[in-house]
Amino acid sequence: MLQRPVEPAVYCSKDYAKLCGQLGVTQSMGAVGSSADNALAESFNATIKREVLQDAACWPDELTCRRQVFRWLVRYNNRRRHSWCGYLSPSTYEARRAATLPTAA
Repeated sequence: MLQRPVEPAVYCSKDYAKLCGQLGVTQSMGAVGSSADNALAESFNATIKREVLQDAACWPDELTCRRQVFRWLVRYNNRRRHSWCGYLSPSTYEARRAATLPTAA
């Protein structure tokens, strides 16, 4: 899990860093204007451009383009395998993870 802060001062505190470590949360903070901060979004944008938009010189209309992008997003978020979750689809990964979570008291 990645946690972005509301207040940078809180995010940089030792107590907050310790709590994140105890909870297994990875802190994400970089320099202002650093392209590395946006790496995940840039990777996603490159993927959608490559898989959906690259070979489509033009769409008949805006609605057709929106539908094609929506279909791709549904597949990407539900059925497409991702390396970050052991090459499982996100829906399979979530189902397996939910099955191993303890029941709240």
